Amino acid sequence: MNIDIRGYRGTVEDLDELLNEIKGFPCTVQLIDARAVAGSDHAIHGALHAIRAFERGQNISSDPGIEICLRIAGTRQISRALELLGLGEGEMEICAVLVDCGSDAQEFLDSRFQRDDSVLEPDEDYLRSLYDLGEEVKTVGVENALMERTTMLQVL
Repeated sequence: MNIDIRGYRGTVEDLDELLNEIKGFPCTVQLIDARAVAGSDHAIHGALHAIRAFERGQNISSDPGIEICLRIAGTRQISRALELLGLGEGEMEICAVLVDCGSDAQEFLDSRFQRDDSVLEPDEDYLRSLYDLGEEVKTVGVENALMERTTMLQVL
């Protein structure tokens, strides 16, 4: 299994068209709002938990990309995960999670958007507000608090 996390900047002109195009790859390509991710480790952690959930038969969604969103967002509600992580049309900072993809998926994204891994640097104030993080942040930090929520989905 190979998980590749990539940051991009660019304009999403037609979201439905973009989503249809990435569904054509024989791998999992999940594009999410990079502002809602606390770094590449957070994204990898969510992707690993999603893959393991499928292996155990404990996945919440039948779609691996949506399962990745659920795990990164730390929620069992698809609508909430998409509200937190979903792309929109217009200028976006994008976190691409590619699972077992070849160079064709990477080349497609590189041709559509400008590669910029700096978008994966977390804005901790924004994340605290977005995820309504409480006192746990003072002890473990934003990234660890979000990864703990992902881990807790297994237990609940």
